[in-house]
Amino acid sequence: MDDEQRAHRSLWTVTAPPRDFPALPGDVTVDVAIIGGGMAGLTTAWLLKRAGKRVAVLEMHRILSGQTGQTTAHLTEVLDTPYTTLKHDFGEKGARLAASSSRAAIEQIAALVEELGIDCDFQRVPMFRYAETARELAELHAEVAAAREAGLLATFTQDVPLPYPVKGAMRVEDQALFHPRKYLLALADRIPGDGSHLFEHTKVTEIHDGAPCRVVTERGTVTAAAVVEATTTPLNRVAMHTKLYPYRTYAVAGPLNGPLEPGQYYDSQDPYHYIRTHQVNGRPYVIVGGEDHKVGTEEDTARCYAALEAYTLRRFPVTDITHRWSGQVIEPADGLAYIGRNTASRHVYVATGFSGTGMTFGTLAGMILSDLILEQQNPYAALYAATRVKPQAGAKDFLQENAEVAFHFVADRLARPEGHRLADVAPGEGKVLEVDGQKVAVYRAEDGTPHAVSPVCTHLGCHVHWNGAERSWDCPCHGGRFSPTGKVLNGPAVKDLPAKKLPT
Repeated sequence: MDDEQRAHRSLWTVTAPPRDFPALPGDVTVDVAIIGGGMAGLTTAWLLKRAGKRVAVLEMHRILSGQTGQTTAHLTEVLDTPYTTLKHDFGEKGARLAASSSRAAIEQIAALVEELGIDCDFQRVPMFRYAETARELAELHAEVAAAREAGLLATFTQDVPLPYPVKGAMRVEDQALFHPRKYLLALADRIPGDGSHLFEHTKVTEIHDGAPCRVVTERGTVTAAAVVEATTTPLNRVAMHTKLYPYRTYAVAGPLNGPLEPGQYYDSQDPYHYIRTHQVNGRPYVIVGGEDHKVGTEEDTARCYAALEAYTLRRFPVTDITHRWSGQVIEPADGLAYIGRNTASRHVYVATGFSGTGMTFGTLAGMILSDLILEQQNPYAALYAATRVKPQAGAKDFLQENAEVAFHFVADRLARPEGHRLADVAPGEGKVLEVDGQKVAVYRAEDGTPHAVSPVCTHLGCHVHWNGAERSWDCPCHGGRFSPTGKVLNGPAVKDLPAKKLPT
């Protein structure tokens, strides 16, 4: 979905100018084909081009219009998975590697900002993970100890610069903020030329592993020695998707009418809220994210925005919410991203499962994958290997999440329809109707024009649900999303929802 078509555009998309790159004009041959024009794809492409490789980036919509455009852009070593959990599941060495790899990613961004002279508001700030209850405080003390052991510059403090009282916080030094779109546009501008390309409006439909690989699109075939799938979820049909769990997350922003020290702030609620500052045209803003839920399971998605806005207005000196947006967060089965050669592949690589730290993990993906393709040693490659199986770490979540997929696969087919006639669908709304014994996903435009499509996701056959806040059809099984008229917005689906006829 182009940014201009979104129901809610992020702060980043409205404060950085758009770019226009061509569509694939026909067949092309390069060294590496990279699918996806977000943080992971563009970082991988730039690092490989700098090393002398010819690359082609293929973006289905517009670059930076996917999840990278919908981020809150925290650059942090504090991951969604606590260090107490990482130490238990991956060992002391694994926890230290997770910390040092995140630090390396932040420093990679800082180095490119300096090397290329990128004006992207890059700023080093402290991060505070704070507690508001006695139970949260006890868990926080354990996390400070584990984070310090893993190598973070973490301390416990009761001096937390928030406009409301808290019991204490883990303060982590030397984290960072930036404007992700400004940063990545600077990389994107440097990719075309010298045998390298960046193509927009080019949807990949098939990937063939081989020597060479072939990436088939609707506009031509790209032949390459290696392929990188830097999409939110890879096109792989089953093996990887059982280890990935899609969630929606929401964000709002507004100008500050009072002081808030530049930084990152995370509460300890479940799901937690994440807060950061940003300067827009010289004026300080606060950005607040949260209200996460499994894709397709929240019927009233507008409620998530309302709850987040109420939280922001209640807690910060803000009187006007000027921006709201939502994104897709892909949670991995065992708490760490999957970066490396895809399952059963020789020359196809994936980068996915970034949780809520997509900017650091996306950068790390570029570092690891470029090293693998260049046949260079990378100290983090084994920890994040996409083919790893960690039964202890992921077993419970793996069983629960995939049981939910199976449940949706069956239950959504048996669920009562939301209506039987077009009159049951209000303008601007979408519903799954049962018409002449068949279920049909019907969206009615504001002018009353109906658009009817099959409710069966073209990935693995689960039924889509209407997302009212974002005006999209969302699949609860593996996170595929479609426009109101059935066009693919988010993989892993590559085919649009087939159009259906409504009786006149």
